[in-house]
Amino acid sequence: MDSTAQRAPRPTGRTVAYDPSSTASPLHVRAAAVLEAGWTGTSTVPSRGLYPHQWSWDSAFIAIGLRHLSPLRAQTELETLLAAQWADGRIPHIVFNPSVPLDAYFPSPDFWRSSTAGRAAGAPRTVQTSGIVQPPVHALAAWLVHLADPGLSRARGFLTRVYPRLAAWHRYLLHRRDLGGGGLVSVVHPWEQGMDNSPCWDRPLSRVTPAPARSFRRADLAHGSPEDRPTDLDYGRYVRLASDYRDRGYGDGPGDFAVEDPAFNALLIASEYALARIAHELGAAASARQDRAERLTAALVERLWEPSAGMFLCRDVCAGELIPERGVSGLVPLLVPTLPRDLAATLVRTLSGPHFGLGGTTRLVPSYDLRGEAFDPHRYWRGPAWFNTSWLLERGLRLHGERGRADALRKGILHIAGASDFAEYVDPYTAQACGATGFGWTAALTLDLLHDRPAGDRNGVTAFMGGDRG
Repeated sequence: MDSTAQRAPRPTGRTVAYDPSSTASPLHVRAAAVLEAGWTGTSTVPSRGLYPHQWSWDSAFIAIGLRHLSPLRAQTELETLLAAQWADGRIPHIVFNPSVPLDAYFPSPDFWRSSTAGRAAGAPRTVQTSGIVQPPVHALAAWLVHLADPGLSRARGFLTRVYPRLAAWHRYLLHRRDLGGGGLVSVVHPWEQGMDNSPCWDRPLSRVTPAPARSFRRADLAHGSPEDRPTDLDYGRYVRLASDYRDRGYGDGPGDFAVEDPAFNALLIASEYALARIAHELGAAASARQDRAERLTAALVERLWEPSAGMFLCRDVCAGELIPERGVSGLVPLLVPTLPRDLAATLVRTLSGPHFGLGGTTRLVPSYDLRGEAFDPHRYWRGPAWFNTSWLLERGLRLHGERGRADALRKGILHIAGASDFAEYVDPYTAQACGATGFGWTAALTLDLLHDRPAGDRNGVTAFMGGDRG
């Protein structure tokens, strides 16, 4: 793929994201205002202060919400991200805005050095990016954005243009990242999985020598309490892994950290089904993608299912063993439509049992085992509840016929999103806001649930996966 070709078409003028009607709910108006405030003209920042650039899976979730306000803007969101794709197919986890000062965020473009260190991998020459990736939600987002206004999508050739890039993205993951040799994708950095600071990473990270504290400056601590953020020791390990990967020219292969993660692979499966729907829409063969999704599902069950835990676990590829920590990642495969029924039923029991407490002690899904030794209700991904993972599990519950639980989770997401001022994450017990407020994907997924009435499933999530199995 030519990294300079097929740039995202720039919108003409300023697209209007939202013109509220007199019947719009106050929550709807507030969520739309968050997305309007984060719009840069071509994409949406997750948070003006804490995250002032474009993030990969954030943009996918944001597009899912934006489609209800402006399908054109939702398409532009994804097109802007895909325009920064590398020639080897990877979609970088950050696309940097050159107008933002270098010291506003770390690691900054001068750390990643994508255009030089990533030259052999085909990093774009005209935009600076990071060199790692994030979970592959993009094909799912593209399909849902298309469904919001198929006429506009067809008139603009939206799917025709994004399909080859999404296919190249999946090829990269499937061909370059099967580091365990079992058919699943490995992440090579905790930031790639998106749940950066999960206790699931503690064991494989313990092998990594941290970068010296003097070698980096943490911009995140200027926007949040140190008690809510990763420790300096963990951050030093993140920096070491990233700099080592950069110094290898972003080449994929054996390293100090390689983990097969259930959520990352489940989202790849969901996106393979979405790509099959996109292929069908474009008049291309879809059966190969459906077959691939089924093979990935079988590999997911074979390599990551742990009956004694009642859920999926991460696999440490370097050590060749499962990591005995219960994280929310191990519940996300509930989103997989062909998951065996007994496994889906077990995941529902685990989700509502003492380790996650949904419907009992918690209204949103905690990011980590309530009974785990490392549980912390406020520290980043070590216990707090996040809105994107709760949204994914609401979709999964509904897909597998658990409508009552899905309705209750939907109600909890909407109430807590509004009460917390669209917080980045919340205490799973008290719903106290943590991290940034006015957070992009929280507002976007609130909009998606507001527009998707439980009785209808009109947003197409179950449709692209083959229908509701309940």
